[in-house]
Amino acid sequence: MDAVRLNAVTKVFREEGQPDLVAVDNLSLSIRRGEIFSLVGPDGAGKTTTIRMMCGVLFPTSGSVEILGLDQRSHHEAIKHKIGYLSQKFSLYGDLTVDENIDFFAEIHRMKDFRKRKEELLDFMRLTPFRDRLAERLSGGMKQKLALACTLIHTPEVIFLDEPTTGVDPVSRRDFWKILSNVLKSGISIVMATPYLDEAERSARVALLNKGQLLLVDTPEKIRSSFNHPVLEIIADHPREVLHILRNIPSIRSAQLFGDRLHVVAEEGAGIRDVLESELRSRGISARSIRRVAPSLEDVFISRIS
Repeated sequence: MDAVRLNAVTKVFREEGQPDLVAVDNLSLSIRRGEIFSLVGPDGAGKTTTIRMMCGVLFPTSGSVEILGLDQRSHHEAIKHKIGYLSQKFSLYGDLTVDENIDFFAEIHRMKDFRKRKEELLDFMRLTPFRDRLAERLSGGMKQKLALACTLIHTPEVIFLDEPTTGVDPVSRRDFWKILSNVLKSGISIVMATPYLDEAERSARVALLNKGQLLLVDTPEKIRSSFNHPVLEIIADHPREVLHILRNIPSIRSAQLFGDRLHVVAEEGAGIRDVLESELRSRGISARSIRRVAPSLEDVFISRIS
């Protein structure tokens, strides 16, 4: 039995006097039990809407959502206590302490004896020293750890995380992923929406979404290995100027700036390095390095939507 199954799910938002907005368009996919699965895409891709339909916050216009073999619409109450949901924005109570927030969520889920579970989670999230601190006085990373503790207090079988590391510093992002890896070991299925393709690389499988449609779904390794266009990394002075030049070369599918380096996806591999060197040289630019590199998920995704 899958943790989640979406069958031809479409979600249309309608507002009088406005054209229909198709947020999710005929989306079908399955998420296995015990895996971490990422929905990846830019703003407006339909990630949050999809997560909310999985959680039962929204219902699809057409199609069906099944959670742990149960239809979300007809078994909504039963499903509610089997899942956890961490929303995109910090939604806990700032005027309550860490302890009080966890207690509140435990009571919502009708838990009677949760003290041991709470102590385990506080220790697990390294929040024990801060248990008496008001939530509004926590750092961004600590707030997300508290939100995850509240999500896990009732021991759900599936948790849904909507862009949980957006706006969180890099160190806290890394810590959050270490925590998720340990959560996964307990057998909980994790479904996450993220705009960060480097985070998606850590997932068992990834669904790439754009404009509400599914582009592809597979393991990060298979997505990368199936990409049949050469990817080159260029190091040169004035990278933004070089980027503008590259985007006007017909044989280049896409070009993106990664820090001080450029990633170029080309139509064909034969002779492409010579073409790039010649084009840049004609503009008075000498590249310090041009080398073939393995494609990243970001290379694949940008190439698919360009």
